[in-house]
Amino acid sequence: MIQFYAPDIATDPVLPEGESLHCVKVLRMQPGAAVEVIDGKGRAYSCTLMSAHHKHAILRIDSCVERPLPWNYRLSIAVAPTKHLDRMEWLVEKLTEVGINEFIPALCERSERRELKTERLEKIAVSAMKQSLKAVMPEIRPLTPLKTIIGECTSAARYICYCDPAIDRRILAREIKPATDTTILIGPEGDFSPAEVQLALDRGFIPVTLGDNRLRTETAALFAASTVHVINLMN
Repeated sequence: MIQFYAPDIATDPVLPEGESLHCVKVLRMQPGAAVEVIDGKGRAYSCTLMSAHHKHAILRIDSCVERPLPWNYRLSIAVAPTKHLDRMEWLVEKLTEVGINEFIPALCERSERRELKTERLEKIAVSAMKQSLKAVMPEIRPLTPLKTIIGECTSAARYICYCDPAIDRRILAREIKPATDTTILIGPEGDFSPAEVQLALDRGFIPVTLGDNRLRTETAALFAASTVHVINLMN
C-alpha cells in the first residue's frame, strides 16, 4: 500500500507539491485512481484522484477512518545529536518505524554537535511514517538544552541511560512500567556529565543501563525505544 502525506487534507484536498510529483510523474496515476492519504494526526483518507497535476494533484475525499498509534502510552526519546548528521537521520527513520511519539535532540555539556536543523529530520520522519503504514507523525523538537528537557518532563516513567558504573544503575528492561508515559535520556558519545546526571536524579529520573555492550549513541536510543515496546507487548 502506498500512502501519501497531506497534513491539511481535511480542509484542502490537494496533495503537496512533492507528493503530487510522486503520484503523477513517478507512479503515473491517472484521474479516477484510488489514493490513500494520511494527515499525520491519526486519520487515513480514501480518496479519488480528480486532477493529475504534478504540482497540485486534486483529490476527492471518499471516506475517513481513525488510525491511532497501536500503543496506549507516550514515548519520548531525548538524545544528544551525533557529530555525523547521517547517523541522526538514520536514527529518526528507525525510531519512526519502531514507533515513538516525540524525538528531542538534547544539547548537553559534552555534545559534539551544537547546532541542528530539524527540517531534514522531519522529512525523513514523514517518509518513515508512510513506509511503516502509520498515520501519526512523531513530534520532532528543535535542539533543546538538557536542563530544559529535564525540567519540563512530565512523564510518569523517566530514565537516564548512563555509562559510569560508579553510579548504581538498574537494567532498563526490568524497570519499564507498562502502559505508562515514558521519557528516556540518551547522552552524547562522551556521556552525560556528573552534574547532568545529578540534575536528572534530583528530578526523579532513574539511572539505567542497557547492558554490558558498548553502544553508539544512535544504537542506544533505538535499543531503548524497542525495549519499551517489547516489554509492553509482553504485558
